[in-house]
Amino acid sequence: MPRKSKTAEDDDIEITVTPPPATRSKSKARTPPTGLRQRIKNAVDGTGKEVEELNVKLKKEEDGHYKLLAPGTPFNEIDLSEATLSHQQHHHHHIHLKQVTWKSWLFGRKFFFPAGVLLGVCISLWAVDLTSLPADMKDIWATLPAALDPRDLLANLTVVEGARRALENRDFTVGESLAEQYGLQKQHPIILIPGIVSTGLESWGTEAIARPFFRKRLWGTSTMIRAVLTNKERWIQALSIDPETGLDPPGFKIRAAQGLDAASEFIQGYWIWQKIVENLATIGYDTNSMDMAAYDWRLAYYNLETRDSYFTRLKTKIEVMRKHNRQKVVLCSHSLKWVESDPAENGFGGGGGAAWVEENIESWVNVAGTMLGVSKAMTAFLSGEMRDTVELHPAGSWVLEKFFSRNERAKLFRRWPGASSMWMKGGNRIWGDHESAPDDPINATDTHGRFFSFRHPGVPENEEALHFGTVSPNLTLNEAGPYVLTHTPPSFQRMLESNYSVGFENDVKKLKENDRDHTKWSNPLEVRLPEAPSLKIYCLYGHGKETERSYWYMQGEYEQDDTRSDAENEDAFCDTTDPSNGCNNSTTLRSPLDFPLSRKHWIDSAITVKGSLPEVRSGVKFGDGDGTIPVISLGSMCVKGWNGTTKWNPAGIEVVTQEYLHSPESLDLRGGPQTADHVDILGSTPLNAAILKIAAGRGDLVTQQIGSNIFDYIEKMDWN
Repeated sequence: MPRKSKTAEDDDIEITVTPPPATRSKSKARTPPTGLRQRIKNAVDGTGKEVEELNVKLKKEEDGHYKLLAPGTPFNEIDLSEATLSHQQHHHHHIHLKQVTWKSWLFGRKFFFPAGVLLGVCISLWAVDLTSLPADMKDIWATLPAALDPRDLLANLTVVEGARRALENRDFTVGESLAEQYGLQKQHPIILIPGIVSTGLESWGTEAIARPFFRKRLWGTSTMIRAVLTNKERWIQALSIDPETGLDPPGFKIRAAQGLDAASEFIQGYWIWQKIVENLATIGYDTNSMDMAAYDWRLAYYNLETRDSYFTRLKTKIEVMRKHNRQKVVLCSHSLKWVESDPAENGFGGGGGAAWVEENIESWVNVAGTMLGVSKAMTAFLSGEMRDTVELHPAGSWVLEKFFSRNERAKLFRRWPGASSMWMKGGNRIWGDHESAPDDPINATDTHGRFFSFRHPGVPENEEALHFGTVSPNLTLNEAGPYVLTHTPPSFQRMLESNYSVGFENDVKKLKENDRDHTKWSNPLEVRLPEAPSLKIYCLYGHGKETERSYWYMQGEYEQDDTRSDAENEDAFCDTTDPSNGCNNSTTLRSPLDFPLSRKHWIDSAITVKGSLPEVRSGVKFGDGDGTIPVISLGSMCVKGWNGTTKWNPAGIEVVTQEYLHSPESLDLRGGPQTADHVDILGSTPLNAAILKIAAGRGDLVTQQIGSNIFDYIEKMDWN
């Protein structure tokens, strides 16, 4: 039996073990030792009958740790520094070890190792020679102190405790309330289709240049920020679309994330579609009845089908969900024209035929759709400026504005062909002329019809100095579009011409012909709705939040840059259908002397006119909208162009419009349940309620609700 005794040193412990004869004789049949006492006992048994006693000593070291001394055994001089030193008692066998004190921890390796690492980092930062840093690191270093204020990002992504609790309390409540009030439950399967820039993008390239990014999200999640910080140029290469092919650049392969997680959140904690997913799940939806049709928003629609078969897969997904759920599908939201088109006849399309939409689609829910374009998209293409965002979420906008110059941002937007779908459509018929615009306020002192106004250099910015003699040119939208193209590279012009159309068409014969022209399908003013009389369309969007509508600009000096145009004014439109116009990669209209023909542009932020109508602040003239898209773009087609049986709606599809007044809560950084902001509206109570009612087969509960002046606006437009 073991006996414990104190040695001359109070902190040393000596244990004497006398192995019982029965234990020694059966040593080979014992189970493997587990505890320290059992290991010692097993070692004693292994010494044989000649050993009757074994002295074991626990010796305290100067650093406060203990060492096991057991001469003649495999356990001699075992360090017990990681052991839990405490008083233990079991069946009258005692080992008493002194507890670790703060002094032993402070002077131990658990403290000194991390402290040494931290001290080394501080010394390195203090001693580093900035001139020896690589170019990218010097740029980042120079940017951090002046432009990188993490509070800017935290202000967009962090919610104070009270607001966070309020937001959490709203989770699932809309679905629970409607289920209790109306007995709503799952009926029609629903497919959610994110807007521009909402979908996360992942890298799948395996070339050496792209391997560090493999399976990482370069758009969405914090990986995007890290990638920009560590290698901005590589990130730009990866996210840019080849300007000639419209597809992946050499060495990179970027693809859209898939599933509900593709656009539920942008960065952890910043939800997009998550609230709608939660409330749909509350009334019975799951992955068998709900899906996210994410896509690579950088691509033009034609290449989206060519490279990823996106529309083919969407068509198949709709058909499968209809068969599985035995109900037609609710789409939230996108164009349906591709599905009907016959690829054998038109060279592009899904071949579903005119009856496909009628057979498969119950409703199309158009949530804050960029129907007729976005004003701030025009400034992004011209000068890379976004006074707020171009449908970007706060983290994406923060990254672009903090780490990219205006010129770099402009180039990046021009290399995202899908973003060109936000180009403003309809021209002066919809957006106004030099004299007035449909959405000008009463007693206006200025007009949104002058979309770009340029103050002459040297002219004071006060209101008295701004008149027709000191401000020119003044460009309407008909003139602003060609002006932007004049200051963009030929590759961008070719891309826009071959993929998009931004005009106005009211000739019935021409509208029918446009059914076979894929460049028209993204412009509701140049294409007809499907022949699906039982289809229902719901236009749901916000108003009452000041929104960029038109601009004051400044023209700078000419500079040498690869973004200058090959042509000027109306010649900047490159008609690819006519081979004689030189629209190919081998022809150039540039001067042989290669003069610097590109010109700097920037929003004239010095212009702020107090009391003006419309309001002018920091070079921007504001109007009504959802903070991103003007009301004219959000609602004109819904309340006029598609209302009833019209040229653009020959089947007389029922269209219901609901506007939501922007009424944010001051303590909720996402606006609260009554927000109507372009992105945050996806978490608002009225929008979630409308979507759930439609999906549950109670679209009759969603009735027209107009709060803006959209009816006054459409009366001032030229629809004939």
